[in-house]
Amino acid sequence: MREKNWTVDIYIDEYDEKTRAHARLHNPDETGLVGVGTARLNPADTNVPEIGDELAVSRALAELAHRLLDAAAGDIESITHEKTHLYR
Repeated sequence: MREKNWTVDIYIDEYDEKTRAHARLHNPDETGLVGVGTARLNPADTNVPEIGDELAVSRALAELAHRLLDAAAGDIESITHEKTHLYR
């Protein structure tokens, strides 16, 4: 079996007191799928930047996973010509 390698680059930045993460998938087809996630600090909470990063990245990866699942469903539908229901 041929081994395949897909990678995800994650970029994190802060703007308007929010943390934003972009998770970009790199695969042989270069589908260009990207997930974006954000997190914001509640003014009543202690500022722990690592927590904002974790939340934003987890949300970006979750969105990327949903986009990838939608892409797979679309590929299946283009082959079968039937509506596909893939569960999240």
